[in-house]
Amino acid sequence: MSAPRFGIMTAPSQVSYPEILRVWREADAIPEIEHAWLFDHLMPIFGDPDGPIFEGWTLLSALAAQTSRLRLGLLVTSNRFRPPAVLAKIATTVDVVSGGRLDFGIGVGSRPSHPLARREYAAHGLPFLETADAVASFAEACTLIKRLWTEDEPFDFDGVHHRLTGAFGSPKPVQRPHPPIVVGGRAAATLRVVAEHADVWNIPGGDLADVVSRSALLDRYCGEVGRDPAAITRSIHLPVSYDEPGTTRDAIREARDAGFGHFVLSVASPYPDGVAKWLADEVIRPVTSA
Repeated sequence: MSAPRFGIMTAPSQVSYPEILRVWREADAIPEIEHAWLFDHLMPIFGDPDGPIFEGWTLLSALAAQTSRLRLGLLVTSNRFRPPAVLAKIATTVDVVSGGRLDFGIGVGSRPSHPLARREYAAHGLPFLETADAVASFAEACTLIKRLWTEDEPFDFDGVHHRLTGAFGSPKPVQRPHPPIVVGGRAAATLRVVAEHADVWNIPGGDLADVVSRSALLDRYCGEVGRDPAAITRSIHLPVSYDEPGTTRDAIREARDAGFGHFVLSVASPYPDGVAKWLADEVIRPVTSA
């Protein structure tokens, strides 16, 4: 297995832009932190329900322009929020602004069982597809986004959920054939889309036994579509405790032993001074040097 890769996650909610910018600029100068992430919600899903929250892609583009080394992305974009052809254009713009550093995170969208996530659709006039249709829409989105990134001639797309006429993407992303596709999710139906389209699969940590079983299911689906399971990097999202960093270190070691090599470490606001350096000193280096 290749060396583990570590990244930092800053939820763009209940926090100011200068605070997030400070953390990302610091992380950009720390080699042990290779990637950085935001999430994609339109209303808070924790803390004050009427508190501040930033739109993920516009904030990501601003941070891309203020950093030079970090790979960056959203963990993960809700396919329910934006038409996929528009999303392909947005993502291309961020890849260009960043000089080819985008990791394209995408997923079905918010769980319908999460009331604080569900409300953001009605509040923004967005339709909320139920799960079966949402997964089918997501699979079509992955197909047409890749086509917009790679095809040199306009094309029509006649799907069940998405129909495009004369679709064409220009410019193309800096990364060719396209930015790495990071799919987040744990449901079996989503894992089938992962097997077909993803370069990286991300899942929240917490229940390692469940995480391992989902990874094994992904292996099976890869076999069914004729894909080498090793072609999909296994990524896990873990919370960081400022008071008990050893808990995070233990979770990293356990996940690494289970075959995960890509770690997204979520730090909570308010961010302590020097939080990115602290993350490298107290969490990442002790794991990689052991």
